[in-house]
Amino acid sequence: MGGNPPSMSNLRVLVVNAGSSSLKLRVLGSLDEALAAHDLPAPAGEVDRESLAEILSGLPPVDAVAHRIVHGGERFRGPVRIDAEVESALRELADLAPLHQRKSLAALDAVNADLPAVPAIACFDTAFHATIPAPAATYALPAAWRERYGLRRYGFHGLSHSYAARRAAEILGSEELRLVTCHLGSGASLAAVRAGRCLDTTMGFTPLEGLVMATRSGSVDPGLLLWLLERKATTAPEMAKALERESGLLALAGTADMREVVSGADRGEERSQLALDVYIHRLKAMIASMAAALGGLDALVFTGGVGENSPAVRAAAADGLAFLGLSIDADRNKAAHSDTDIGVADLGASVLVVESREDLEMARQLRSLGI
Repeated sequence: MGGNPPSMSNLRVLVVNAGSSSLKLRVLGSLDEALAAHDLPAPAGEVDRESLAEILSGLPPVDAVAHRIVHGGERFRGPVRIDAEVESALRELADLAPLHQRKSLAALDAVNADLPAVPAIACFDTAFHATIPAPAATYALPAAWRERYGLRRYGFHGLSHSYAARRAAEILGSEELRLVTCHLGSGASLAAVRAGRCLDTTMGFTPLEGLVMATRSGSVDPGLLLWLLERKATTAPEMAKALERESGLLALAGTADMREVVSGADRGEERSQLALDVYIHRLKAMIASMAAALGGLDALVFTGGVGENSPAVRAAAADGLAFLGLSIDADRNKAAHSDTDIGVADLGASVLVVESREDLEMARQLRSLGI
């Protein structure tokens, strides 16, 4: 793959997105058209090198590779070309997000082994949130801890939030918007965005803070966790596993699939209804807190698997938030497809559904470096 250096307009980009259980590969052409798409199973973040090599050998020629990297720490606040120094720094950051960073690095190693001569850049999920001001980013912890260990609120899902905010501005025809972007998927987070700049978000030092998620707890009283540890009710590794993989919707409803939770609630199942109510309670509260950080709201934006595909969640989230100017048209909500406004026309804030396209955001960031 490769060849003579292309112009920016002709650049073909391979986007590599390492998720919790799959490796997504997309080749985007000069107009961001999809030239190839493959999802390779990657259980526990492990990539089958032979299968990957076979897929890569069958892809169209590419001029550069964009890798999604979950954590950029305080150093990486935008996309960066990957060289030996950068790669070493990324590995040092693995301790900040051990469950996620190592998956990204495993994908980086695997693709580099097959495409060693193709320039690669890192696109960071934390970078979009680097603009969060100190009052929103700072934990009220001892200064010695904060300074020694880099303890602060980093935020995640930045590639999705960045694209959703950019696309919302295109749909609504204005750059000067106050947006709350809702990335609702297996993981879930919100961002408060003003004129394209992130001012607050719900995830923090790790992706555990904030909303209730599929298998993650979201925010929990730290005193409760200390109480369990002090009584030796659990160990730190057991607690980490429980908070990451055994909590959230799964713990409340017995399923991590929001579709099953909603259908169970519709059938009158008590635990499904409780799970949905807990999820929506936290979601509404945090939408309101993000709007407060913005001093008002021009549009609420739903993206991610749940955000794009669950009319019930969207309707329930907006219900009770009329004081923010939010009102959803029931028919438009039920019939919604990607990149559309489902709010009541000419009444208060807009409510958008935007397809999550991290691949487009990563390709945009790569091209911005002039590679």
